[in-house]
Amino acid sequence: MHPDPTPGRQSPPSRAPTTRTSEATATTATGERSTLDDLVRAGKVRYLGISNFSGWQAMKSLSIAERYGHPLYVARQVHYSLIGRGYEWELMPLGLDQGLGALVRSPLGWGRLTGKIRRGQPLPPNSRLHRTADYGPPVEDEHLYRVVDALDEIAQETGKKIPQIAINWLLQRPFPPSSSARATRSSSVRTSVPGAGHLRPISWRNSTRRAAR
Repeated sequence: MHPDPTPGRQSPPSRAPTTRTSEATATTATGERSTLDDLVRAGKVRYLGISNFSGWQAMKSLSIAERYGHPLYVARQVHYSLIGRGYEWELMPLGLDQGLGALVRSPLGWGRLTGKIRRGQPLPPNSRLHRTADYGPPVEDEHLYRVVDALDEIAQETGKKIPQIAINWLLQRPFPPSSSARATRSSSVRTSVPGAGHLRPISWRNSTRRAAR
């Protein structure tokens, strides 16, 4: 309970209702939002984000926050790349409507869009996909090869590297994303993001025609 509630704000239940599971008691969304509200008001958390929420779960939590005057989420972590576009079906429209930003994880498709994976060629010995192929969303080989073929054509037209084109496409999507990508060598970072280490943005934009491929 807050000692000085905001006028007109509904106070959440003093004790969050619970749902009994087979092994433990699960806290409901109302209780979770109340706890997050306490952390923000105590100065222990500045901004709230979510991950692995479906559209209805995100909207339910946002509606609870609005009802009780809790801080709203500002971003959602998503898997999104040229070979994984499920985010566009439900969660992207939700984010645009609710002002929920995107923190894009693995914009190069877990290393598949580095330019090192090619049709008819074995997986490079040093590829981390030997260890992580089953971690992210599955990608059919033929779909991956079609995307890489299109990126190859654009690379020849623009003189850019495949990872640069893939990230450039992401930055032109209809929301202001932030991305996180892993690299095993610093040279991989320099290839993917020109100017890395100098806080310099990618200074070229792909044409609408190329992006549509």
